[in-house]
Amino acid sequence: METIEQQDRRLITYSLEHIFSFTGRGGGAPDVIGQLPEGLRVNFNNTGGEIRGPRIRGRLRPVGGDWVTVRKDGTALLDARVTLETDDGALILAMYPGVIDFGEDGYEKFLRSNLPPVAQVRISPRFSTGHAGYLWLNRLHCLGIGEQIPAERCVNYDIYAVR
Repeated sequence: METIEQQDRRLITYSLEHIFSFTGRGGGAPDVIGQLPEGLRVNFNNTGGEIRGPRIRGRLRPVGGDWVTVRKDGTALLDARVTLETDDGALILAMYPGVIDFGEDGYEKFLRSNLPPVAQVRISPRFSTGHAGYLWLNRLHCLGIGEQIPAERCVNYDIYAVR
């Protein structure tokens, strides 16, 4: 039996496999739901984007969006849903929670539309599809490393499967 000290030294092995990268674009005026007890609620509409990578290529369809709550501590919580369309015609639903840290004064800056030129975004996407060529996506646990560029109304992500 391992002691606590032996368990503390043992590392769990894993690897990251780059699945694809994508750029999502927003358009139109966001829906500002307003200030709620949990923070400021704003919904952003997706207008499309590109998907490129070693396992998937295609586009983001112009549906879905990001439902964002900016908390008073400056942290934005994402709840996003978008539809991917691969070059070979498969449709894949991507759903992901995520976090953007705008800093301790990020809430006040967000209210004044004073966002940083680039903000780091971290997401945990899940995929759903019935297309036989992409059923392997349904089994993955993924993470996404991204950046939001407010002036361009876009976000860029690199998506990795945790193996």
